[in-house]
Amino acid sequence: MDLSIPNPIADASQHASIAIPSSGKPLDIDALIVGAGPVGLFQVFELGLLEIKAHVVDSLKVVGGQCVELYPDKPIYDIPAVPICTGQELTDNLLRQIEPFAPTFHLGQEVAVVERRDDGRFFVETSTGTRFLTKTLFIAAGVGSFQPRTLKVEGIDRFDGKQLFYRVKDPSRFHGRNLVIVGGGDSALDWALDLAGKAESIVLVHRRDGFRAAPASVARMKELCERLEMQFMVGQIGGFEEKDGLLTELRVAGADGITRRLPLDDLLVFFGLSPKLGPIAEWGLDLERKQIKVDTEKFETNIPGIFAVGDINTYPGKKKLILSGFHEAALAAFGAAPYVFPEKKIHMQYTTTSPKLHKILGVDTPVFD
Repeated sequence: MDLSIPNPIADASQHASIAIPSSGKPLDIDALIVGAGPVGLFQVFELGLLEIKAHVVDSLKVVGGQCVELYPDKPIYDIPAVPICTGQELTDNLLRQIEPFAPTFHLGQEVAVVERRDDGRFFVETSTGTRFLTKTLFIAAGVGSFQPRTLKVEGIDRFDGKQLFYRVKDPSRFHGRNLVIVGGGDSALDWALDLAGKAESIVLVHRRDGFRAAPASVARMKELCERLEMQFMVGQIGGFEEKDGLLTELRVAGADGITRRLPLDDLLVFFGLSPKLGPIAEWGLDLERKQIKVDTEKFETNIPGIFAVGDINTYPGKKKLILSGFHEAALAAFGAAPYVFPEKKIHMQYTTTSPKLHKILGVDTPVFD
């Protein structure tokens, strides 16, 4: 039995449901989406327009994927007709958009088993025992199961989540604190710039004086250093000091061979993500460099009925953009429709003019003069 309760994910998703895992009879469904990031959410919408109800599984306990888990406040500028929005705002708007289709979310669980049945459907089981029989399967898992690359200093992991952080969920947590930020990519620079003037002090540490970040961010960081609003140090963390169970100092080995001590309240480390496909790698899909190969007509994999959209797929000319994932989701939905409705002819309709789609979306049909 699939018991549902009102979805607490966001106020906008009041018509969705979040399922309680059950080890009973498999849920007989039309479409299962693996991944609740922006592309997975838009896949719900495109399937809904074709009257295909979707269930969504995600290993995270919140909807929004990487956008919400790692960069909820980071601005996004390339969503059509939306000049600027944050990852959280994009997620909230997508949840509002899919309200008419009442998707069911199965969060905090990973797909562990995928088996094709003789009737063409797929038996799917998650890490918590939720089971499905689905006609179609959509993999929208971004870069897979991603984990931050950690700082390799013996013993420092005991401060994880207390004074050592690999992601920023609440920026105000670091206001008025003495921070050391480690890394040379966009995340390290972005948070250093964002927290400058809010933290008591910031020292940015990177193993070299070259960066993998936007040139404008690097220039801004150097400007703040010249104005003594933050510091930059070339070096690598080799050890730490603690007192009364608190992290108090870092030992940083500089490029000049000198080890310096940096007092701090909190340590933020941004070494990037280590993507892992996890069980997906065992499903018999054609892979290329840990990405799933698809066609560009339906974004279908080598296994009929399984589609891959977003950053997890690859094809000639692939660009890892949210915009590209939205396009892929639309074509994948049309590609999946014959599996769900084998006797039904699918017609292309426009949300602007189709009374049928207006009914599905719960909106009034406009009258044009």
